[in-house]
Amino acid sequence: MAETTAEQIAACLLELAEQRGAGKTFCPSEAARRLSPEDWRPLMPAIRSVATRLAEKGGLAITQAGRPASIDAKGPIRLGLPDC
Repeated sequence: MAETTAEQIAACLLELAEQRGAGKTFCPSEAARRLSPEDWRPLMPAIRSVATRLAEKGGLAITQAGRPASIDAKGPIRLGLPDC
């Protein structure tokens, strides 16, 4: 697997959020699969790390069951544009 940079991950996360639009979310694994379709699982820690940084800067929202959540929440989380 070629090394994927934090910048590539951030661009992918923001692109997915923009494509979905306001009020819509996506699973973090969608970004990993887009970046590395054959070997996406090893990207998940980096995806979560970059998503956290983007959320802290207000560029991305992290939700669980439709409510704001921490990236460390147990169970499935979703990502999207802020105020989704």
